[in-house]
Amino acid sequence: MSVPKPKLAVPPADLAARDLAAARRAIGIERAGLAALEAALDAHFARALELFAKAKGRVIVSGMGKSGHVARKIAATLASTGTPAQFVHPAEASHGDLGMITPDDAVLALSNSGETAELSDLVAYTRRFSIPLVAMTARAASALGTAADVVLLLPPAEEACPVGLAPTTSTTMQLALGDAIAVALMERRGFTAENFGKFHPRGSLGARLAKVGELMHADMPLARRGTRMDEVLIGMTAKRFGCVGVVDGEGILEGIVTDGDLRRHMAGDLLARPVEQVMTAGPRVVAPETLAAEALNLMNAHQITALFACTGAAGRRVPVGIVHIHDLLRAGVA
Repeated sequence: MSVPKPKLAVPPADLAARDLAAARRAIGIERAGLAALEAALDAHFARALELFAKAKGRVIVSGMGKSGHVARKIAATLASTGTPAQFVHPAEASHGDLGMITPDDAVLALSNSGETAELSDLVAYTRRFSIPLVAMTARAASALGTAADVVLLLPPAEEACPVGLAPTTSTTMQLALGDAIAVALMERRGFTAENFGKFHPRGSLGARLAKVGELMHADMPLARRGTRMDEVLIGMTAKRFGCVGVVDGEGILEGIVTDGDLRRHMAGDLLARPVEQVMTAGPRVVAPETLAAEALNLMNAHQITALFACTGAAGRRVPVGIVHIHDLLRAGVA
């Protein structure tokens, strides 16, 4: 017995208009805050980045309340983009978790007011053991700001909350500034898509960062120049890739025969003709180290369903595998 789905209530037109206006107003206020943040970036950012880049250990990120939630995200982003990082809860730090922080680390502490009481023990610990401390705050003259080695100052900005109290614009700026730190550190290190893939081996992101060589088939449908088309068709049918690669006596790929080539050369003598008279010369190929996502884009752009993976210089491509669009889709590359 099927259960009928409940009907969604449709708000009156005037209420829906007010809702949309409130949402757009909030986004506009936060957008203005981000613009102010971008304009305010200065040499302090470069100094903070230098401290993080030189740290032999990890970047320890900490914050309380909403700033703590943002700090967790910043730590996760840093860790996934090549900068070892860890979130330490400031209240737990006072009960033993300070032991997670070593002199080889650098600390990024978030507090919009700069007066978060729970951060005091962590700040004192960094001063005692000369651990670099970067403050992300809206008040440079606060307790956190005056204690820090570098202050990343959040510019004055209106909170998107209608009563101006709930952290909204301020946390958006914190989040954006954390992303800016991660991106700048990535560029410093020359962090690549391949590096990124090592930290994201699962899911669609990991699939898109897989290499063609990881998905290709080594058992390829190949025919040598001079082979009759009746033999080519047998091999083409057996391999089920919808194509056959044509190689010369040295194994260099010269062309490809696809279903389209068969249709274009359909005639009574087709089966008796040599394969080179039917093939399309100079087919598109990829290298085994090509990203699977790039291979899929190439297939879509040229409306083809299979690519040979080849090594060697242009004009002397030696096929080492073949990848079909179904292989990419099954792997989650989409």
